[in-house]
Amino acid sequence: MLKKTMRTSPLGSRGAEDDDPMSVVSNLFDVAMVFAVALMVALVTRYNMTEMFSQEDFTMVKNPGKDNMEIITKEGQKINRYTPSEDQSQKSGNRGKRVGIAYELENGEIIYVPE
Repeated sequence: MLKKTMRTSPLGSRGAEDDDPMSVVSNLFDVAMVFAVALMVALVTRYNMTEMFSQEDFTMVKNPGKDNMEIITKEGQKINRYTPSEDQSQKSGNRGKRVGIAYELENGEIIYVPE
């Protein structure tokens, strides 16, 4: 008489795992989380935004001299975003225009050059 022997895989018994369809979903969720974290790290390093995570205070100007200019400041744990064109239009109802350029020299003197 032949005896039927059961073979097990090298990784052990997999009987319960093969029957659970939700195990695939949990694995996909883990892969998605790793991908999301890697994407955030890549974007932070690409756009030189590492200052946001430091303890130092800083000021950053986005799109200087344009209509959509923004000034972003970090003071302690608080991050403030200031858009000059929005604040001017809310207060007086009018928008300002650029009338010149100011330069600060090495000795601290500021020179205004009208356009």
